[in-house]
Amino acid sequence: MTTPASAVAPASAVAPASAVAPVSPVSPVSPAPAVPADSAVPPADADGSGHPPAPLSADAPLPPRKIIRSWLIPLSERSTPRALLLFALDATLFIAALAALVVAPHWLAKVGLGVLAGVLIARLFILGHDACHQSLTPRRGLNKWLGRIAFLPSLTPYSLWEVGHNIVHHGYTNLKGFDFVWAPYSMQEYAALPWWRRALERLYRNGLGAGLYYLIEIWWLKLFFPSRRQMATRRKIFLLDCLLVAGFAALWIGALVWLALATQQSVALLLVAGFAVPFLVWNATVGFVLYVHHTHESVAWYDSKAMWARAQPFVSTTVHLRFRHGVGALLHHIMEHTAHHVDMSVPLYRLKRAQALLEQALPGRIVVQNFSWRWYFDTARRCKLYDFEALCWTDFRGRRTTAPSAVPA
Repeated sequence: MTTPASAVAPASAVAPASAVAPVSPVSPVSPAPAVPADSAVPPADADGSGHPPAPLSADAPLPPRKIIRSWLIPLSERSTPRALLLFALDATLFIAALAALVVAPHWLAKVGLGVLAGVLIARLFILGHDACHQSLTPRRGLNKWLGRIAFLPSLTPYSLWEVGHNIVHHGYTNLKGFDFVWAPYSMQEYAALPWWRRALERLYRNGLGAGLYYLIEIWWLKLFFPSRRQMATRRKIFLLDCLLVAGFAALWIGALVWLALATQQSVALLLVAGFAVPFLVWNATVGFVLYVHHTHESVAWYDSKAMWARAQPFVSTTVHLRFRHGVGALLHHIMEHTAHHVDMSVPLYRLKRAQALLEQALPGRIVVQNFSWRWYFDTARRCKLYDFEALCWTDFRGRRTTAPSAVPA
């Protein structure tokens, strides 16, 4: 990222599902999954926009992004009442979880409700993420305020996220030197790091360190009062948004302390269960989501802007990670990630249909992966460093662990 700020939104643990063969524009592919009945592709517009005439053949070139985005035009309609209802629901549930936590008699119940509050922070953040993209409601001013409010429980400064995520991450996805989120080191870069930073990188990429990665590398360094080294550009709105989330954190902590004293409870217990646990669960969730969105054996990283542009990264650098048991809906369909990168104006409540349309129209061009913990930890085991010349992942010794991606033509 040229002007570091932040990255995006979240997922959680689910029951294992069998892995499917990932597909990408640079590897052998399998047929696109069938379109679910509730995700039926909308009919074509009279002028031909909104729906491709037929699935693209395997040997046909990928259409320009403008054409692919035109297929999604019918799905970019935004609804203010629907957005407000979703926001009111998640905000109410978050407040209710914290209230129940305060009155819960047992410490284990308090911790459990803290975990639930962390998941609800993730849901609110995803709504704020859409608002920041101006895709939550059709009203620009309302989006800005809803986004700021929805970002408060995750302590995310709105304007800094907007720069880092909307401009940098979406503008340069998986381009080393620009997109900084989970950007892999090369073997040479890793070897040049001090010992403590190499140890930290190993911790981040062991499959259990995603939350720590986001907490330190994204939130602390690039979002919460970032230094000039991290954010050279200084704007008044950056400071104001940081002060806003700091004030919210102080109010949140102060309220828990007051309630603990008023109800003769342990201040430490209420702070841990009511603030630390939700915030850490949120960090673990978003760190995991950011990792699986763009880290996969079939997803390439580039250090050449020309090569990156030829790879058509709006399709080739994102993963559609499929979950069971309604986890996708629980997380506001943020895992239908290819559709989001193709067109950020599609609201979260239409992403499932947009993703189904793209997978039907572009068979074999989109990376689709069923989630399982076995797949996840295997990915974490193999995707440690990146060989930018061979276009493949390596372990920390520089040994290749995945097949090389094809060089974009």
